[in-house]
Amino acid sequence: MKTASPFPPPEPGTDASKRYDRFRNEVMAGGSVTERDDSGTDDGRPASPATSVITGLLVLAGFIALGLANIWMFVFVVGVLVSVFLHETGHFVTARLTGMKATQFFLGFGPRLWSFRRGETEYGVRALPLGAFVRIIGMNNLDEVPPEDEGRTYRQKSFPRRLLVISAGSLMHVLIAVVLLFTVYAAKGDAVEQTGAKVQSVTPSGPAANAGLRGDDVIVSVDGTTVDGTTLGTIVRSHQPGDEVTVVVERDGAQRSIDVTLGTITDPANPNRGGALLGVRSESILGWERMPVGTAATSSIRDIFPLAWENAQGVVKVLNPVNIIDHLSGTSDDPTTRPTTVVGITQASGTIGDTAGIYGVLYILAALNIFVAVFNMFPLLPLDGGHAAIAVYERSRERRRGPRYFADVSKLMPLAMGVIVVLLLLFMSGLYLDITKPVG
Repeated sequence: MKTASPFPPPEPGTDASKRYDRFRNEVMAGGSVTERDDSGTDDGRPASPATSVITGLLVLAGFIALGLANIWMFVFVVGVLVSVFLHETGHFVTARLTGMKATQFFLGFGPRLWSFRRGETEYGVRALPLGAFVRIIGMNNLDEVPPEDEGRTYRQKSFPRRLLVISAGSLMHVLIAVVLLFTVYAAKGDAVEQTGAKVQSVTPSGPAANAGLRGDDVIVSVDGTTVDGTTLGTIVRSHQPGDEVTVVVERDGAQRSIDVTLGTITDPANPNRGGALLGVRSESILGWERMPVGTAATSSIRDIFPLAWENAQGVVKVLNPVNIIDHLSGTSDDPTTRPTTVVGITQASGTIGDTAGIYGVLYILAALNIFVAVFNMFPLLPLDGGHAAIAVYERSRERRRGPRYFADVSKLMPLAMGVIVVLLLLFMSGLYLDITKPVG
């Protein structure tokens, strides 16, 4: 017996059906499929001049406020915007070189704020600063194009050309990362974690404060065990609450020993509750190991592969619902499994910039570009990797010189919507954690 779907599609020909079709096509195409109509009679009309000016002023005010708050966060955000622009440039240039027609190149999504047309392409800015897109006609079987343009559609091009165009964004991120790493390695060297943990802050009335530790002290050892920024907590918790330990710190160029009676972690949200507490917030100390230009060039390429592998593992961990729940409930503080957003990474870039300067910010930008390159090629729509997977599937169906096969992407709409929902939940979880428990 056939049962009706609890979510039936809108009746064909209705306004709801047209909106659904447009939404579906935009999800599958990765951006707007509505061309500009200067007559202002349809959804392609640009925003009013007043709206564009007000939005532009708000964005400018946001950038000024960010620059005044922390110059390194400002530099990082500008770097992210440049990376997004270059990602889309990769798609745009390869589309043009392979004979495809690109009709739109926009920063942002949503309503048009400002645009101009040059040749067959409209360039501009949209209201929601959530990324960018290039509109390549005929991305799938749902995209209707004029018969005279069918030969220039994405779907009609050969498999190698389609694969090149759809992966060009991620390839551009890899290229950006190589350039950034080479810049850091050649100008400054490789970042190496040094011995010691720098105290960022001391908990008022905590064990460390009562013993006389101060902010900017460098903790060299605890009871004879050498520490660094990542091992301090583990070494402290290897003792019992109430134990007296000797903490060697470096202050004003001289070392001194301070006896500290450890307290107890009482925060119910802390997974180490009941363990020994020193009562400081610390960070790693980075040093720079110089390298020749030739070594910098080879290292900038070689280091891409371990970074990509680490990011692939990280994506799998972060997408694990158990890890997300553990972080939201406060039962985990493992940074390798925590969802985060560009807000959290920007906060971290401010801290890194204050410690390591411009080269630290460039390094974290390189790492972010590798992450985006890897994540973007996961074989899931609406990511670029989903389109690449469709191209591979179509190629496998064609087999050896068989007739050209076009996948019906409308059947993938439920999967694409599921991916969007998961990504939205991941974003909201990461944003909540970034605001309530800043990584920086």
